[in-house]
Amino acid sequence: MVEETSSPTKKFSAKKLAAKKPAAEKVAPINNSVKLSQNQSDELVSFYEEMTLVRRFEERAARSYTQALIGGYCHLNLGEEAAIAGLLKELNYDDYLFTNYREHGYALLKGIDAKRLMAELYGRVDGVSKGWGGSMHMFDLEHRLLGGYGIVGGQLPLATGAALAIDYRGSREIVMCTMGDGTTNIGAFHESLNIAALWKLPIVFVIINNGLGMGTTVSKSSAEPELHLRGASYRMESARVDGLDPVAVAMATQIAVQSARAKKPFLLEVMTPRLRGHSVVDPAKYRSEKEVIDLKNHDPVTLLHDRIVAGGFVTSEELHQIDLRAIKKIDDAHHFAEESAHPDVSTLFDYNYATPVPNDSRRLPGQALFPSTSKAVGN
Repeated sequence: MVEETSSPTKKFSAKKLAAKKPAAEKVAPINNSVKLSQNQSDELVSFYEEMTLVRRFEERAARSYTQALIGGYCHLNLGEEAAIAGLLKELNYDDYLFTNYREHGYALLKGIDAKRLMAELYGRVDGVSKGWGGSMHMFDLEHRLLGGYGIVGGQLPLATGAALAIDYRGSREIVMCTMGDGTTNIGAFHESLNIAALWKLPIVFVIINNGLGMGTTVSKSSAEPELHLRGASYRMESARVDGLDPVAVAMATQIAVQSARAKKPFLLEVMTPRLRGHSVVDPAKYRSEKEVIDLKNHDPVTLLHDRIVAGGFVTSEELHQIDLRAIKKIDDAHHFAEESAHPDVSTLFDYNYATPVPNDSRRLPGQALFPSTSKAVGN
């Protein structure tokens, strides 16, 4: 069902796999008129549960930020729920995930408890990074989420190194490394793809293309706006997929994951808008009124809701109950986080290194670099 192109790339869309579309074309809405089988309906409902959980978590995070419960920066996955659900569906529990600072939804669907995630946002000891990481620096070795990274592209070399470690020990895990579209313009992107292709590493690189690097459009920052085509420079197979459809994303991801397990790295570009600004403090004034309306009409959660109801297997009321359960779970996470203690200052430098390091400085702000050894005059 996949149409090959002259370069080693594939394309997927919500309506039909391999449907080609110009780079500037709007993502097509999901076809709600197609009748679904029971298995397909169950899969869509499962996706809806996951996407709704991410949506309610992010909405609560946005509210908590305005209430000064969250400090530092906070970047939300609102609008990217279908992409996250489709990508994570194809990862095994022991596969590794590296992502950037927009990682709340990925952490949730990788299996990390919403209570621990919310506690981390609130900077509390029960958080996934003991309250010291915050929104951008979540880490959980048990679930093999090896970061959130605040530096643009900081995760790429580390993810490539993890793939090298897997290859070195001969195990079957893979690495998935997600990034924003702006990351494709930095040196670490090209260096990482080059070494992964050269050494045949088990890794899937995923570009989450929401069309904007902060406030700059892809067309104004990239001479080749179809970012997945950059994989051809390294003879790496690649694909572009409609990120509004979790099923299409899962199908494309399945191919990418299978390729990575066969030691053929893969570059997947997921086209998905963000519904809000770059971060919670960005009013997104660079969008026109028409663009804002268009975004609302392409809300992936609403589109999936309508698609399921049109299939005739699940009612809107049943989906509403799923939504209510998600709201209850996130409310519980909020209360848990509020009741969690703040970390003690003495733990600030814990976990800086995996093993003890000679002369590791534990100096707090305001403390002298070296303790004074001189005696006071007259003593």
